[in-house]
Amino acid sequence: MTTETPERSADPGTRVLGGAMLVALGVSVVVTAAAALLGDSSAIAGAAVGGVSLTVVMAFGTYVVHVASNAVPALSLLVAIMTYALQIATMVAFFLVLERSGALGESVAGGWLLLGVVAASLTWSTAQIWFSTRARIPMYDLSRSTASRGQEAGA
Repeated sequence: MTTETPERSADPGTRVLGGAMLVALGVSVVVTAAAALLGDSSAIAGAAVGGVSLTVVMAFGTYVVHVASNAVPALSLLVAIMTYALQIATMVAFFLVLERSGALGESVAGGWLLLGVVAASLTWSTAQIWFSTRARIPMYDLSRSTASRGQEAGA
């Protein structure tokens, strides 16, 4: 019997992404349920579209940063900043499409859309911080370093 902790099969970054996504979608469901109780169909559409769209954009951005930081760790900060700018541009473009199509205000309530986006955004940030601080991410991965040393030695 050893004192080593068993390795988990899932990547800690993937678990953080999945956890944050589930929590943000859960809050989006709660906001949509509140819209169903307090508003009409445009309120339900606004809350659902706002929460789900932000969750999808944040999940994609987090996944891109995770993959890039695993592939080339030196570029992870640059990729994170570029991804953040892309997330903002994507959400602005989404709001412009809603505005110009005439759906915003007609079939999608703007106030509920904003509430869905803000609730999902705050929840995503909080959940990602919470899961990240509790993830067991080793400072050094000795299995990678010994494997690369074996390859360098020609073994």
